[in-house]
Amino acid sequence: MREGMSTKRLVSRLLLLVVGMFGFGFLLVPIYDVMCDAFGINGKTNKTAYEDSGQTVDEARSIRVQFLSTNAQGMVWSFGPQGSEIMLHPGETREMLFTAHNPTNKEMVAQAVPSVSPSKAAAYFHKTECFCFTQQTLQAGETVEMPVRFIVDPELPQDVHRLTLSYTLFDITERMAGPDVAAVHSN
Repeated sequence: MREGMSTKRLVSRLLLLVVGMFGFGFLLVPIYDVMCDAFGINGKTNKTAYEDSGQTVDEARSIRVQFLSTNAQGMVWSFGPQGSEIMLHPGETREMLFTAHNPTNKEMVAQAVPSVSPSKAAAYFHKTECFCFTQQTLQAGETVEMPVRFIVDPELPQDVHRLTLSYTLFDITERMAGPDVAAVHSN
C-alpha cells in the first residue's frame, strides 16, 4: 500500500513538473522581450520602408549612429558596413552602404535581421530603404553594395546620444530553394 502511494505521488510530481516546463516554454518569448526592454538590448526596427514626411531637422542636436554586422552560424559571406559610424542631426536622411561577398562556388540566399540599441530608441529609427526588407541572392563569387537609408526621428528622447544599428546575416539558401535544390546544395 505504501509503495503505491509513493508511486502515485512521484507520478503526480513528475506530471506537475512537465506541465510547469511546458508553461515556462511558452513564457520564454515574453520573458525575453521584458529582459531586452529592461537591459536596453535587441531593439526591433520596422520591417517595411518608412514614408518620409519631410520632418524638420533638429540642428541643435547631434546623434552618433554606429554600425555593426555579424554572420549567423554557418554563413560564410563577408559582410559589413563601409563605415563604422556617422554623426547626424535628428530628422535628416542619411545612408550607409554595406558590402556583401559570396566566396563560395554556388548561388546563396541571405536575409539580414536588424536590431537597434538602446531598445527605447528603436521606435525612433526609421529605415526608408534597406536590404533587410528582402532576401539577398548572390551568385558564386559575387560582391554587392547594399544601402540602408534612414532617418532618426527628432522626437528621440533627449538622453539618447548614441544609437547602434546592427545586422545579423543568415543563410536561408536551403529554406528558399525547396527540398530538391537543398539536397544538391548540401552535397
